[in-house]
Amino acid sequence: MQILSASWVVPVAAPPLAGGRVAVEQGRVKWVGRAGDSGEPEGTVVDLGAGVLMPGLVNAHCHLELSHLAGAVDTSGGFVRWVEAVVEKRIATDEKDVRAGARRGISQLESSGTVAVGDVSNALKHLDLLEGSALEAVVFHELLSWDPGKAMILLVTSDKIGTLSKRQRLGVQVRIAAHAPHSVSPPLMAGIVKRGGPHAIHLAESPEESEFLMSGGGEWSAFLRRRGAGSVKFTAPGLGPVRYLDSLGALPTGLVAAHCVHCDADDRALLAERGVFAVICPRSNAALKVGTADVPALAQAGVKLALGTDSLACVDTLDLLAEAAALQRTFPALDPAVIVRMATQGGAEALGLKDLGTIARGQRAALAFAPGGSDITDPLAFLTSGQAQARPAMEPA
Repeated sequence: MQILSASWVVPVAAPPLAGGRVAVEQGRVKWVGRAGDSGEPEGTVVDLGAGVLMPGLVNAHCHLELSHLAGAVDTSGGFVRWVEAVVEKRIATDEKDVRAGARRGISQLESSGTVAVGDVSNALKHLDLLEGSALEAVVFHELLSWDPGKAMILLVTSDKIGTLSKRQRLGVQVRIAAHAPHSVSPPLMAGIVKRGGPHAIHLAESPEESEFLMSGGGEWSAFLRRRGAGSVKFTAPGLGPVRYLDSLGALPTGLVAAHCVHCDADDRALLAERGVFAVICPRSNAALKVGTADVPALAQAGVKLALGTDSLACVDTLDLLAEAAALQRTFPALDPAVIVRMATQGGAEALGLKDLGTIARGQRAALAFAPGGSDITDPLAFLTSGQAQARPAMEPA
């Protein structure tokens, strides 16, 4: 048995422990406490030193197959121009480069203390790389088309992939997803719903999305015309993204909804009622100038919250603690405990990984350590300060 010791242990589901210890055996947590506490087992003590021992981070929204676009896409023109640039660059990219980028992205996640990822993928060409990694992965196979005529083709293809993905994969699950309410045609969305989805979606991310659904016009409509989908008949529902999705029966319990920037009080109440997880990506939202998700209001409404980085096509790193720090800067009064939970237990719950995200007896010992000085008095504030940098607490088995 190995006993990890640090100046602080943050179990997440329980208060932080100064001078805490975590006993680990066969990849599971056997005991949590302080030296000399009741029930402390015997074992080899590994002193990690000054810093915070915490559950491994869970990145609930990421696009590993866009990692090759790191630094290659201009975000200054806003959301629609960025999307258009990403589409064009993906068309011109070799699969070898995509895989190389995904490999680098996976390495970045692993080295920064992330133990699980909710990865959005259209092509599913890097599942073997995830299998060979130390990460637990839920891969959301994202369907995307505004042309109703392509709905059946995409659904049939997805069914075939789904059948293949049911074979046992080491630490990788594949679930059906939709890109967004404004980029998935109603027939395609209906087919996804019929198949039990969507399990993930981009929701209420930009003002252009809201404008398109309310009026049928705006920059997104112009983008569709440039992409050759201008002839598609669409009667704008006159609803915001959350209400529109609900009207399609596409707001199921457990939906992993990325962004949730443009949500009013009624939207927040509906998300909470439906049991949707809102995955907040503050650095991506800032880079693309789409607005700021009102996290305090979402939390007050009872919406389940998690944290994600989005892709390297719009952010500099896949470091989830950098995301936590960005959220804390945006909302200085927000309790750091809420943010740390979003980055750990909240993400694990969103992905259905119940034995990750907390340090407690029986949980997987997938832990991270953020070194720090001996002057840390509030470990939760330290983790959201922008000074903390996490790494794996233990070598992979």
